[in-house]
Amino acid sequence: MNKPDISRAKSAALYEKAKTYFPGGVNSPVRAFKSVYGTPLFIEKGDGSHIWDADGNEFIDFCCSWGPLILGHNNAAVRNKVTEVMQKGMSFGAPTALENELAELILGNNKFIEKIRFVSSGTEAVMSAIRLARGYTKRDKILKFEGCYHGHSDSLLVKAGSGLVTFGETSSAGVPKAFADETIVVSLNDKKALHEAFEEFEGQIAAVIIEPIPANNGLLLQTKEYLEYLRQICTDNGTMLIFDEVISGFRVGFEGAAAYYGIRPDILTYGKIIGGGLPVGAYGASAEVMDYISPVGSVYQAGTLSGNPVAMAAGIAQLTELLKPGFYDELHAKTAGFVKAIQDFVAERGYRFRVSTIGSIFWFAFTDQDNIATAEDIDPASMTKFKEMHHELINRGIYLGPSGYEVGFISAAHTPADLETTKTAIFDSLDIVFKS
Repeated sequence: MNKPDISRAKSAALYEKAKTYFPGGVNSPVRAFKSVYGTPLFIEKGDGSHIWDADGNEFIDFCCSWGPLILGHNNAAVRNKVTEVMQKGMSFGAPTALENELAELILGNNKFIEKIRFVSSGTEAVMSAIRLARGYTKRDKILKFEGCYHGHSDSLLVKAGSGLVTFGETSSAGVPKAFADETIVVSLNDKKALHEAFEEFEGQIAAVIIEPIPANNGLLLQTKEYLEYLRQICTDNGTMLIFDEVISGFRVGFEGAAAYYGIRPDILTYGKIIGGGLPVGAYGASAEVMDYISPVGSVYQAGTLSGNPVAMAAGIAQLTELLKPGFYDELHAKTAGFVKAIQDFVAERGYRFRVSTIGSIFWFAFTDQDNIATAEDIDPASMTKFKEMHHELINRGIYLGPSGYEVGFISAAHTPADLETTKTAIFDSLDIVFKS
């Protein structure tokens, strides 16, 4: 049965005030709850797998700050390390030994990169990787895939036009057409489109960028065979392959999707997970490629807060935990059991509903299609059902990202009791959605 709506009075008041300060009342668009019911929830605290909003409502959280909180909220090891480092200062704009320590943790356990550069966000990491690829190849054009999101830099805020192989069309006002004209957009999982793009723009494509596990527009899982084809066609054409692992890096395993699929890209990008959820990103490659970056090489990239000590401290603590034996095995088994229980339930009920999953990432789709691999496979009308489901789950104390296109995450902090409570809430919510 439907649960009564939770109180959002304080969150609603905060939102009304926020709208006088910020465009749309938020500092990032998806937080505005435009795709779901109600006003945004203003979060006051998080601990373990739970968060609490301004009205005192408690939720089991599967957003996990959009993925990086793989240890959960307010993890003691991360908090203690950050607190220790903060006593000595929080920003210097100068090198610290902490940068070396975090880099050694990453490079010593990741065979796909030899050197790394820390930045302040995933968007900045991808922007810098694109510039590096252009500088290294001395070419201008890049190729991306419809359904993959790589941050909000100008050349990547483009969508596919009509046709198999198209120049991108800007998906945001303020992006010059000239920027979009350097970006080729094709569909995922389409070898013919890739082949035609490389034929049409022979010798012009600096880089192909892909989320090897596309997780910003649903969970659009690609086959290993398709990613191997992508690797080969890039190699054959002298084009750099960039794996955007801002979400998948350190999430599906310490070495991310590159190790999961056994494919070596030319450049990798990472996000906030390497900073315990604090503002940080990174890109890495072979020593030869990375030495094209200034001050050694001619590709300029800089940042006052790059490698700031607080984020480095959080990253050291978090990644140390991830390297403990059995960490990923336990996390993935927990996720697989959770997903199987939901899939068994909907199969028994005959509901048009699927749960896609990889590692500790999952995505709910209102469909009977076994594998959604492209953006075009997603039925926009199905988002109405997600909107209803989200509403019912919020009233039952379960927090998912406020869009049906967003994935969910399970953390080491989610307990068996959390997952049992969540499964019951999901079952009850789906019954309501499909009866309506």
